[in-house]
Amino acid sequence: MKNLNILILIVLLNSCNHSGRVETKANFLHDIATFTPDSLVNVVIEIPAGTCLKTEYDKSKNEFSVERLQDGTLRSVQFLPYPSNYGFIPSTEMRMDLGGDGDALDVLVLAEALPKGQVLETIPIALLKLKDNDELDYKIIAVPKEPKLQIINCTSYACLQQNYSAIISIIELWFTHYKGSNKIVVVGWDTEESANQEIQKWTR
Repeated sequence: MKNLNILILIVLLNSCNHSGRVETKANFLHDIATFTPDSLVNVVIEIPAGTCLKTEYDKSKNEFSVERLQDGTLRSVQFLPYPSNYGFIPSTEMRMDLGGDGDALDVLVLAEALPKGQVLETIPIALLKLKDNDELDYKIIAVPKEPKLQIINCTSYACLQQNYSAIISIIELWFTHYKGSNKIVVVGWDTEESANQEIQKWTR
């Protein structure tokens, strides 16, 4: 019993910082690396595929929540649900002084619905270029590294274009309609090389 009490004490001491407060979980935006040791890209899921609720990560509170509108209702997409998992790449910041919006780089992960807050290793396969209210808005398209999570057999834009062109059409249709007509315009698509260059550009 004495040894058990000592073990519990050690665990409690190691879970506290020097101020005596218990450490919270890692910040999803700042404490997770952009790239893995084998050059894959970490992604944090904010919105699972198949939902209309607009969940966002609050870096100051280190939590995921759905914004409420003035009437108290939850903010949701007034269209079909998200066609893929939506999230961000940690330790990236699209700096406003370089033409960004100040947020982390957005990413769509082609997979079945993944829970919000899940961190997974991904392979970028394409770059989607949009114009939202006359401002450029780029989205990374990625697939999970884990084979059991993969729903398509692709690791390049050429493969996506050749074998899954319908996915490209679905993503384009969704983005050009989920905010209403003529709000978002598709500028074009680019390769996995361009996607990785975009990620490196905004990595802090």
